[in-house]
Formats: sequence, structure tokens, C-alpha cells
Amino acid sequence: MKKTLAMALAAASLASAVAWAVNAADLPTYKETYREPDARNGVKIGYLDCNIAGGAGYVLGSAKEVECVFRSTVGAEASDQYAGAIRKLGVDVGFTTRSRLIWAVFAPTAGYHKGALSGIYKGATAEATLGAGVGANILIGGTAGAIHLQTVSVTGQLGLNVAATGTSMTLTSVN
Repeated sequence: MKKTLAMALAAASLASAVAWAVNAADLPTYKETYREPDARNGVKIGYLDCNIAGGAGYVLGSAKEVECVFRSTVGAEASDQYAGAIRKLGVDVGFTTRSRLIWAVFAPTAGYHKGALSGIYKGATAEATLGAGVGANILIGGTAGAIHLQTVSVTGQLGLNVAATGTSMTLTSVN
């Protein structure tokens, strides 16, 4: 009987300790409405939506005009327009009639200043298009590194094209 009582008391003590530890491990959760940190600890402040002009790839590369609009997801800030060019050097064979590219935009804080995305972005592109197609872009750069684009983006496009290139994109504020 003493052995059974001792086992019951030990089990009750262990259950109590486990329940206390589980309660102690519950941490408060915080709901954040607009902050989405990226790998560089930035805050997602909006999206850069780009329309890329059609054109042909000439085996060693291509250059196409680009028109972009920044749309803020923070506050009631107005949109900001950019113009520029995407240049590719590498295997780029075929043609596209138009393309659309959307990047998430990150900043160290939730603020944005007009023209802050102006600059040169460099990286690589891989695309395959037969009628409708997709591409992936890895571009890094911009201004002094304060505001940056999501590193990897996906392109939707129409045409007949295959590309694996080094890529640069230059953006200039239109406003």
C-alpha cells in the first residue's frame, strides 16, 4: 500500500511539474499588421509592378524598355512611377510580345521616399516561353542599399523565347 501511495504521489508531482513547465513556455504572441521582415531585417513597404516591352533576343542578348509603378502597402502613400531598361547578356533566343514582373519592396523602416527605387539592379535571368511562359529573375542592387527589391521574382510573358542570361535593370523615377 505504501508503494502504491508513493507511486501515486510521484506521478502527481511529475504531472504538476510538467503542467507548470508547459504554462511557463507559453509566450505572448503579437499581431503585426504590416511588417513582414525579409532576410535583411527589412519591412515590406509595397510592390513594384513592371510592364516590359516586347522585343527579340539576338543569341547574345537583348534590351527592352520597362515601365514600373510602386504601390505602397503602408499608409495612404501615393504610387510612384519609374522607367528604365532591362539588358540581358547571354543566351537569349526568340521574341516576346510583352512581359509583366512584380517584386516585393523592402525598407529598413516602414517609410518610403519618392524616387527611392531609382538605380541599377544586377543578377541573372532564366526564361522559357512557348505561347505563354514564365521566367525567374535574381536581381540585387538599387540605391545605397537602403531600399531593396525581393531578390527572386517571377515573370509572366507571351511569345517564343529561351533565355539564360546575366541581367541588369536600370530604373529612373518619372515623377
